[in-house]
Amino acid sequence: MLAHFDVLIVGAGLSGVGAACRLRQQSPGRTYAVLETRDTIGGTWDLFRYPGVRSDSDMFTLGYPFRPWRKPEAIASGAEILEYIRETAAHYGVSRHIRFGHRVVRAAWSSESARWTVDALHEGEIVTFTCSFLFLCSGYYSYEDGHVVDFPGRDEFRGEIVHPQFWPEDLDCAGKRVVVIGSGATAVTLVPELAAQAESVTMLQRSPSYVLSRPWTDSLSRRLRGILPARLAYHVVRAKNVLVTTLLYQFSRRQPERAARFLRDAAAKQLPASIPVDPHFSPQYQPWDQRLCLTPGADFFRALRSGKADVVTDRIDRFTPDGVALESGSRLPADVVVTATGLRVIAFGGIELSVDGRAIEPSEQLVYKGMMLAGVPNLAWCVGYVNASWTLRSDLVAQYVCRLLNHLSRKGFDTCVPRPPAIPAAQRRPLMNLTSGYLTRASTVLPRQGNRRPWLMRQNYVLDAADLRLRRLNDGVLRFDRAA
Repeated sequence: MLAHFDVLIVGAGLSGVGAACRLRQQSPGRTYAVLETRDTIGGTWDLFRYPGVRSDSDMFTLGYPFRPWRKPEAIASGAEILEYIRETAAHYGVSRHIRFGHRVVRAAWSSESARWTVDALHEGEIVTFTCSFLFLCSGYYSYEDGHVVDFPGRDEFRGEIVHPQFWPEDLDCAGKRVVVIGSGATAVTLVPELAAQAESVTMLQRSPSYVLSRPWTDSLSRRLRGILPARLAYHVVRAKNVLVTTLLYQFSRRQPERAARFLRDAAAKQLPASIPVDPHFSPQYQPWDQRLCLTPGADFFRALRSGKADVVTDRIDRFTPDGVALESGSRLPADVVVTATGLRVIAFGGIELSVDGRAIEPSEQLVYKGMMLAGVPNLAWCVGYVNASWTLRSDLVAQYVCRLLNHLSRKGFDTCVPRPPAIPAAQRRPLMNLTSGYLTRASTVLPRQGNRRPWLMRQNYVLDAADLRLRRLNDGVLRFDRAA
């Protein structure tokens, strides 16, 4: 007999644990299980083990609103975030509902039974479940491999080549010359950590990013501690940080030249004389065309000022036995090369979806309210913000799913499905409106958004909070039915 659940959640990371907690809080009494590919809780925060791994969002917004972040640091290490997720899962009783080592490979919807049949690979065998609602919380990148650039001469290099997603536990960079290829958040995090132990560290970037420093702690949080109850103080700081990040994003998009000048000037004040802001910190794109890189406590700039770290803006010609040759003719000697070249994006965790025997091609789908797929019943896909903390949006999605489930029960419906809209292909846009390399590569992989609500995925927490919490569910687009 197949195991049946009211809700199946795929993924036991930050989003999946949060979704399970919300289900227990706001839609209690439902049976559910969490299917997790790996053997532990934590998702991204357990997978990534490179030196200095941390959040690039503050924990007052990356943390769950129902479980306040208690530590004084606003920016947390990967280990602290992992501990926080696991403690939350244990506190809300979610841990005992997680089935580890279950990699979901396919899910098929049957309109006749109004159920999903879900196949998961467990210990080399297929295990099958059924559920009434499928909630995908597995993120949008592959855990099995990152994006790897096949640089010419790579096999000739005599040193060690490492991808941050699979950092070797026994890698010792002490006294070695390290080249970090990349200019994104991972590279900016790695450089100061590696500079503390290596002989030298060079960040080799094809094009620069905007880098902004911020304190490790939140000044308002420090002032409110001891004045307000902890939970109230947490929500005040959370609201302040949502407002600040929203205003910064809106300022950057509405007045990009002023924002770019501000960011370049801020970087110039913290750079040593040997590293000019132009060309190394003067991107050709406008702020928030790609995600800003944050450096807590300005540790990245301090590493550059120490003389142990450097930045080179150039293109790779080829690897050599003892380093990297650049198109300019320069050479970078290296014992270790770190390829911080990004993630490999996949849709729905690589799960094959079908509806009544019809295969669902992810790139052909339109996303309703940034979470459901047109014409696909009883399914939600959790995707966070690209311009703010992931959890801000993932928690809104979880709460909306609970509203939806409660509405189905209250009205006696079995299914809900967004009606496919008449939006021409020319008006369909990539789901995430950034030009970062990993998202540009994903434009043919991920579902797409439209040019108007509810098919437009806004990067605005305030508007989304009002929409997903207050707007009526029966909006004329979402269709509710009873099973045949």
